[in-house]
Amino acid sequence: MITGVLNVYKEAGFTSHDAVAKLRGILRQKKIGHTGTLDPAAEGVLPVCLGQATKLCDMLTDEDKSYRTVLLLGVETDTQDTTGKIVRTAPAAADEDAVREAVLSFVGGYDQIPPMYSARRVNGKKLYELARAGLEVERRPSRVEIFSIEIEEIALPEVTMTVRCSKGTYIRTLCHDIGARLGCGGCMKQLVRTRVGGFRVEESLRLDEIADMVREAGGPDGLGAHLHSIPSMFPGLPGVRTKEQADRLLHNGNPLSAEDFVFAEDAAPAPERVLVFDSAGDFCGLYRMNGGAGRYKPEKMFLGG
Repeated sequence: MITGVLNVYKEAGFTSHDAVAKLRGILRQKKIGHTGTLDPAAEGVLPVCLGQATKLCDMLTDEDKSYRTVLLLGVETDTQDTTGKIVRTAPAAADEDAVREAVLSFVGGYDQIPPMYSARRVNGKKLYELARAGLEVERRPSRVEIFSIEIEEIALPEVTMTVRCSKGTYIRTLCHDIGARLGCGGCMKQLVRTRVGGFRVEESLRLDEIADMVREAGGPDGLGAHLHSIPSMFPGLPGVRTKEQADRLLHNGNPLSAEDFVFAEDAAPAPERVLVFDSAGDFCGLYRMNGGAGRYKPEKMFLGG
């Protein structure tokens, strides 16, 4: 079983779950998970965790993201993108200045109501299941953050833009909301996720490229430098080794004291979080200082099968 994070380019036409299923077949490995769903029509960066790195899935989902999207004004659909049923059309009569002002007005925090066609749950039911049954329910808004919007082109009724946003942001809902603010309605025509945290689209691999690498190398070792290690997902954290006598405590996931570690000479005193390697240099877990107790407790362990 191989462990690490792979920057996969999910192509349009299948779900993120489908991409993981295909990758399981390519790598002949079951322990694989993805870090944030992309709609079937969307494409782009999908970090995929392998082996012990599946324990990172919830952590990587929290990363901020960037998207390149095309907003189609004058059309509203039940899914908020062009794959859905058209529910309203109106002339996209606004001029470019008004469109630019409306788009940029969403930069910052705003309360976004999740779409009915989404995996969010209300009373234990996924919204898209209710929507497919012809039901619409009240949804609580979620606070999201739009860090920046770069408008690349306005060629009405289409607007091409790049959005950098927080986790949990629905870009198709952003498109819908911009259209609502302009009074003509709008929906998402195209979406490419260009970045998730440190994973960028220009470094991503399509599934057929991964399959070719594995086939040519005779196994998953052919992925080589494309496989990111677990410690590399925490570039700002110092790494420490345990003293040999503390290895057993570490391997059992017990709390440790600073005296159990060998710090680098230039290490800051009492860092809050550390990446812990055993005395042999094998990575074992992420530890956090337990307040004023002077001891480190495991935040996430990466041991076992």
